[in-house]
Amino acid sequence: MTYNIALQFEDGVTRIIPCDADELVCDAAYGAKINIPLDCRDGACGTCKCHCESGTYTLGVYIEDALAEDEAAKGYVLTCQMKPTSDCVIRVPASSAACKTEVGTYGGRLAKIGRDSATTVSFSLKADQPFNFLPGQYVNLQVPGSRETRSYSFSSAPNQTELSFLIRDVPDGLMSTYIRSKASTDDFMMFAGPYGSFYLRPTIRPILMLAGGTGLAPFLSMLLWLKDNPTDQPIRLAYGVNTNDDLVEIDTLAKLKAAMPNFDFFTCVVDQQSGHPRCGYVTDHLAAGDLNSGDVDVYVCGPPPMVEGVRKWMAGAGVTPKNFLFEKFSSANEAAAAA
Repeated sequence: MTYNIALQFEDGVTRIIPCDADELVCDAAYGAKINIPLDCRDGACGTCKCHCESGTYTLGVYIEDALAEDEAAKGYVLTCQMKPTSDCVIRVPASSAACKTEVGTYGGRLAKIGRDSATTVSFSLKADQPFNFLPGQYVNLQVPGSRETRSYSFSSAPNQTELSFLIRDVPDGLMSTYIRSKASTDDFMMFAGPYGSFYLRPTIRPILMLAGGTGLAPFLSMLLWLKDNPTDQPIRLAYGVNTNDDLVEIDTLAKLKAAMPNFDFFTCVVDQQSGHPRCGYVTDHLAAGDLNSGDVDVYVCGPPPMVEGVRKWMAGAGVTPKNFLFEKFSSANEAAAAA
């Protein structure tokens, strides 16, 4: 049995490597030419100590000076003694450069270009082989005809050959202009990654997702993964935009809701003249009860004012969530679907 081990480095770079069930994680990393911290290889020095964010494993023999009992209880591992029993995500306390591994560079051809609304564009790349990442992560896409890159989160599930993205159509934006007026199917695009610490953690408690504008993209990736990897935990998505034109992927969300009995969502529009049944910001339509007395993982992806608005709302509710994970983004001329 072979498992996927996602090594998450301090600089946000992720490398996903194969590891056999009877193989030590450190050996799998070195086999992939990744020099994660390592010294004694005997479970005695603690140099290879990392944190396992998710997944199951066995640990061999080690001494308490290398890994204390309370650390092991919190998910810390010694990669020189760790063998996986499932796919795992491991946080490595070093940069990718320090571990002498480079960001992966890949390519794909434009397969689909969609005008989702007057303000939003979607497109898909067809890769030569399935591309693995953690649901919620992003890549840097090179704009054809230039050396410039733009960062976009996946809106598709991991480990697929078709990679989808949802982007704001920014007037005079480099990528927007290319997609709008120059792109055609079969164009070749380069991308590097995956990057980011904004990804789905183990679903062991209720989840509250708050999306602003095209910040919906990583949540689509998470939800598509969760559809194929079900959880009993309740999942609620609040999706806020500035105008009616900004609302996209509603049919996709409705299909996900039909397929996932524990998933629900609502939309809201900032524009008071929109006629939308919910006007205002996402936090205007949430209650303290949505924070489940703190036993909740809160994910936020949207412009900086939205992230800060959610912080203020939680502080006003007097509730601190178990986990608060966020991704801030900004783009030219994009008003904040802020909280």
